[in-house]
Amino acid sequence: MSEATGMTDIEELDIKRADPQAKRRRKPFPNWLYAVLFLVFDFAAVAILQWGVTMSSTRVELSSPLVGLGDLIAKMFTSANFVLVLNMILVGMVYAVLLMITNRFWIATPVLLAVAIVISVIEHFKVQIRYEAILPSDLGFLGSNTGNLMSFVPAGWQWMVLGAAAVFAVLVALCVWLNHIDARHGRMIRGANPGLNAVVRLLLVLCPALFFGLYAVHVGTVGSWANTLSSVLGDKPSMWDSVYDAQRNGPVVAFVRQLNPKVMDRPEGYDEETMRELAARYSDAADEINGERAEYLNESTVIFVLNESFSDPSRVPGIELNKEAIPEVDAIRKQTTGGLMLSSGYGGGTANLEYMSLTGMSIANFNSSLTSPYQQLVPTQQWTPSVNQMWGDAENSLGFHPYEPSMYSRSTNYKKFGFSHFYTLEEPDVIAHQDTIDKSPYVCDEATYRSVLDEVGSTDANQFISV
Repeated sequence: MSEATGMTDIEELDIKRADPQAKRRRKPFPNWLYAVLFLVFDFAAVAILQWGVTMSSTRVELSSPLVGLGDLIAKMFTSANFVLVLNMILVGMVYAVLLMITNRFWIATPVLLAVAIVISVIEHFKVQIRYEAILPSDLGFLGSNTGNLMSFVPAGWQWMVLGAAAVFAVLVALCVWLNHIDARHGRMIRGANPGLNAVVRLLLVLCPALFFGLYAVHVGTVGSWANTLSSVLGDKPSMWDSVYDAQRNGPVVAFVRQLNPKVMDRPEGYDEETMRELAARYSDAADEINGERAEYLNESTVIFVLNESFSDPSRVPGIELNKEAIPEVDAIRKQTTGGLMLSSGYGGGTANLEYMSLTGMSIANFNSSLTSPYQQLVPTQQWTPSVNQMWGDAENSLGFHPYEPSMYSRSTNYKKFGFSHFYTLEEPDVIAHQDTIDKSPYVCDEATYRSVLDEVGSTDANQFISV
């Protein structure tokens, strides 16, 4: 082994025999240069992935501010937030595995960049069409609906693909040129003992792969080492908006965080026999309660309204009103069953209250790591119980949400709940009335209720309508 060139004697002799002047023209890249190039291409892969979720959109302006790669860089210096470094660490682990598997720097690098470009283009398409980042639940789609992939591609997609191909071609050309001037040709492990080389490469595959795997398994659990590491480096989950979450924390961190969230601690004594006894107890109680009932809830149309903009100011302590604030609601409440309810939250986390209302499952029963069932739980479930299913066929269940369907993955979840239509501001089911108040960008309650009433009279069947 030559200390000056870092090459084996055989490699050096072969170069001299082929071209006596080759040694002066081509020198092997030193290890420190490979380390620098590793960081450069690692950053490039993260930048490419970040581009996939960073795009101008009126929907982004309505919901969350646009966060790009520049913001991730800037906040390292303005607020000591190093989530960009965390993304580079995770991508770097994958990069290291590719390097050791191929044992060629100039093969592993274009492979990594190719994967990053493909993911970024797919993510860009999904954000453009559905304003939703790639989620772990999408992996199941690839196995069962590959034939329908083209239906999710936006108009003009060919130019995007051609642009991505051109960028990749430039990067490949760069790697080919660097490989040409590098007499080492990117070989990572070059010892004289093949057996020892194989052992070293295996260890250098297992170590980063094990780190990445353990991180993915534990990062979704509050208090775990991986979750603590993410928090220290600046990961701030924004579960209400998957695109903003990916922009703010990086698409790799946002994706991996949702791979294995801890949903619920196993209760003591939980087994099939215990659950059968519990089901029988409640079944007996239901038979007793319903014994003298002549009418049931699903024998009528129920309009369930979860309205975060509605309140009764007369209930606020210390306020006196000179007239009734909600006379129509009070009149209806006096004529039928009515009362008050205790909400477990207000001012945020709308979808969690929505989930609890539709499923009857309290967030308090879940592990604290589960901050958003709509994002972390429902998309991965094969079946989710919800109250609307008491009305039978999906045609009898309608949902109305006068905003973006992608927020909290509602468009996906309402299908899983068994709703035939989910009317929002976007296709395919566009809400009929979209009037606003003054300069507000939001659809007013009155317009929403008119949209609901239009649908109530469209069928003679009993319906469950969620608003």
